[in-house]
Amino acid sequence: MNFLNAFLVAGIACFIGQLILDNTKLTPGHLTSLFTVVGAFLGFIGVYEKLISYAGGGATVLISNFGYLLYKGAMMGFKEQGIIGLFGGMLATTSVALVSVVVFSFILILIFKPKD
Repeated sequence: MNFLNAFLVAGIACFIGQLILDNTKLTPGHLTSLFTVVGAFLGFIGVYEKLISYAGGGATVLISNFGYLLYKGAMMGFKEQGIIGLFGGMLATTSVALVSVVVFSFILILIFKPKD
């Protein structure tokens, strides 16, 4: 059942994204930013944690999870260090994801020829 829940949640999110791309003039960059903000907002109202417990990997592989992690890190940093901790908290929770993106992108650029 966990696999089905993960598939359905991720599939619905991708379906919504495809509908937005097909029916608006938004670019994939706009959509990425939109989903990141939606993830942070869902974390703010307390829905994203429930979504993760329901869908597991289906909710954690989406770009909206990055927004949720930014929000979660900012709140942890704020609770520990006040206003100054907001930025540091965000970096602490998302540093692994950011470094992974840079490293894997570099490796893929070495393997495949990027378009000019």
